[in-house]
Amino acid sequence: MRRLRRSYDVDVHEGRLPISRRGLLSGLRDAEGLICFPFDSVDAAALDAAPRLRVISTYSVGFDHIDVERAKERGIVVGYTPEVLTEATADISVALMLDLMRRVSEGDRLIRGGGWRSVFGAVDYVGTDLRGKTLGILGLGRIGEAVARRAAAFGMNITYHNRHRLPARTERGLGARYVGFGRLLSGSDVISVHVPYRGATHHLFDSGAFARMKRTAYLINTSRGRVVCEPDLVRALQTGVIAGAGLDVFESEPVRRSNPLVRLPNVVLAPHIGSSTAETRSEMADLALRNLDLGLRGKRPVHSV
Repeated sequence: MRRLRRSYDVDVHEGRLPISRRGLLSGLRDAEGLICFPFDSVDAAALDAAPRLRVISTYSVGFDHIDVERAKERGIVVGYTPEVLTEATADISVALMLDLMRRVSEGDRLIRGGGWRSVFGAVDYVGTDLRGKTLGILGLGRIGEAVARRAAAFGMNITYHNRHRLPARTERGLGARYVGFGRLLSGSDVISVHVPYRGATHHLFDSGAFARMKRTAYLINTSRGRVVCEPDLVRALQTGVIAGAGLDVFESEPVRRSNPLVRLPNVVLAPHIGSSTAETRSEMADLALRNLDLGLRGKRPVHSV
């Protein structure tokens, strides 16, 4: 904020998050630049309410909360923050996998509820090894590759599916094997999702996709909530179509207590904290500021949509 205020008149929302719709539209009325977050809906109506807006800098790697096409029509530059959150997001993906398969959070609840006495037997409370299991990565980009490197250290077999196959040298370096989407579903013990949200990925994981997965398989999603059809996922978890899920993103955030996922024992839930380390958030803030500043000075942001 000190850096921003040295160069610009800055209007800061200091109330509850997310900012209200009315507050967002009011704040945009005279703004030339905007720093926003994934929970801010910067849609066509918001852009139309900002006649002077020249630059949007989102504090995120995802930008599906912004109407990029309308921004392009208006000549508004859109900056985002990829790369700096790769390692932190890979960490949370593996953390969810470990927690789910070794039943860590479930065990925490068991102890706090006074139920430890019920699991003294040798097979009363068993999890699943990562070693020897097949991890299917949907979207082997920067974050997917970082997950693959971590999973290999646990002795997992790595398969992946992308829109375009990676060079053979990259595959060899990661120990990853390319498969079709159907084979990824049917052959994986764990599927980790790392694709952006767009029309083609909307509800990519629905009842049909879950039916093709192993009944012992786990789904990990740290990408975007709307890639997964939540009602279909709930049914798949309730009926044993798949074994469990680790989720850092959801169709509607924040998750309400009434959401049926909250009551399921075979789900590990995280409050969208993929990039939430002190180091990563500081780097994201610096990059968001640089994107904004460069755009307002008529230059190309470090990372521009």
